[in-house]
Amino acid sequence: MNREEREARATEIAAFRYSLIAELANPYLKREELRALVRQKAGREHEIPFLGKRTLTESCLRKWLTAYKTRGMQGLMPNPRRDSGSSRALSPQETALLIGQLEARPDLTATAALKKLQAEGRIQSHPSSSSLSRLVRSAGLDREGRLRVHQQEQTLPFEFFAPLECVQVDCMYAVEVPDSKGKLRQAVLVAFLDDATRRILYACFGFSENALAFECGIKHVLAAHGKIGRLYTDNGAGFVSLQTRRILDILGIVLVHSRPYTPKGRGKVERFFRTVRQQFLSTHCESLASLQDLDARFHTWLESEYHRSPHRGLGGRTPLELWLEKAHLIIPIDPTVNLDELFKHEDIRKVHKDSTVTLHGVLYEVDSTLIGEHIHLRYDVSIPPLRRRVVVLLDGKPRADARIVDTYANSRVRRAFNSDQLVVEKQPSQSPQPSTTPVSASLAASRLLDTSKEQHS
Repeated sequence: MNREEREARATEIAAFRYSLIAELANPYLKREELRALVRQKAGREHEIPFLGKRTLTESCLRKWLTAYKTRGMQGLMPNPRRDSGSSRALSPQETALLIGQLEARPDLTATAALKKLQAEGRIQSHPSSSSLSRLVRSAGLDREGRLRVHQQEQTLPFEFFAPLECVQVDCMYAVEVPDSKGKLRQAVLVAFLDDATRRILYACFGFSENALAFECGIKHVLAAHGKIGRLYTDNGAGFVSLQTRRILDILGIVLVHSRPYTPKGRGKVERFFRTVRQQFLSTHCESLASLQDLDARFHTWLESEYHRSPHRGLGGRTPLELWLEKAHLIIPIDPTVNLDELFKHEDIRKVHKDSTVTLHGVLYEVDSTLIGEHIHLRYDVSIPPLRRRVVVLLDGKPRADARIVDTYANSRVRRAFNSDQLVVEKQPSQSPQPSTTPVSASLAASRLLDTSKEQHS
């Protein structure tokens, strides 16, 4: 327990004591009334802070009343133990040994550390559990606090030598930009930074921080530059997608996440975002027309200023100079790899009894032989659902593509008892009506009228 916690605890106890004796401190109470009131308060249970329900003696209440009349609220504060911070059951030497053991082994509880020292013969005393607990709390060595201090990440500078050996990825919330409907929305910058050269391999503004922007950047870096060794990101929702992990596993790219709430590990990309705010957003973002306008201005600044400015972390060289100097170390991607096919998403669906599956709110129909099977649906996520091609795979082998259900055509299908016998009802063919003129139409109508008159007659 630290100093602030002890002070807060003492203040709460003093406030409780005052709530009991405030009525007793009334100077207009007669002696008989005071005695009766003290007897009444001592005769019932009170919810005492940190102790629970307890009864108090009359002498205790009178002692608090006297202390309040003498010293005010300060007299109601609990007195600290004289042996606070020490244990009467342990000698000073044994206390020092125990505290040293707890500091050296934060994973051990106080009881385990005491038993270890007793087994080694370094401590002969046998303190009670309450005495041991008070000693540990007063020294500020509770196990949770010791583990928290021990697990704090030590920030050390690291540097990769080859380009694309490590790529840091992060997002930055920038200025507000009008969208296609004219509504102001905050733009988000996704940036891929090469750790060895500080070159920005890919950067794009959008209105959301999602996995699709992350995958688009990975695909661009692979196609434009070469093979990535590892990706270093935080634990944001856009960087932990299962679809992205599946794609990276196929490509053999390691995805490394920094510890939560520790941005120091991504210091290089965070420093780049600081440069963007200071040099780009503060001077180049006046009267933005759209997101595309912001993106075009940013890439102009990126290629003409950032990549061509000397960097202190690179020994005064520019990111572009160091990139060209080490470009021969880049490992190209295998030309036979089809990135468009690799970056397609896959979902598993079970085929219903009516040969249909649902994907992203769209109902598809597949071959009736797949009813009851769990199939894989492969599709390009960048294409809208109503226009994309959905490939059906069973046991890794492609089958016929899934088709969007045509409910009107299905309504013309006559279903027999055997589901394999489906007959499509043909609409009755209507013979074309001969073209008529207004005169012939009127004559035909008069002839019909005359015919009906004849029949009545």
